[in-house]
Amino acid sequence: MKKQILAAAAIAVFVVSCTKSTTKTEQVEGTDGSVTTTTTTVSETSPHVDTAKIDKAKEDVKAKVDAAGNKIDEAAQKTKEDLNKAGKDIKAGAKEVGQDVKDAAAKGAAKVEEGAKKLKEDLKK
Repeated sequence: MKKQILAAAAIAVFVVSCTKSTTKTEQVEGTDGSVTTTTTTVSETSPHVDTAKIDKAKEDVKAKVDAAGNKIDEAAQKTKEDLNKAGKDIKAGAKEVGQDVKDAAAKGAAKVEEGAKKLKEDLKK
């Protein structure tokens, strides 16, 4: 889709650059002495336009648009792969952090149990 839009825009610019515009202004005096001004703009395509040049330009534009589209697709694929890798790294890191938290909680619980046993023994004395 991107390629067709870029190609259409390039061809439109090329065709517009091959168009010649002429403006003609006429003043007509009426019987009552009033003056009427008429401006006419005529657009015409130059009769000596080389269609071979136009076809070559179209092919060049198409080739450049295809190349740009391929670069965009490659960049998008690389970005997708990079994001996928980053997601896996984050997941692995989160798993490690989760394990560390569990270990710390287990150690803390063991210390609390140990402290409770000591307190119980102290209370028995």
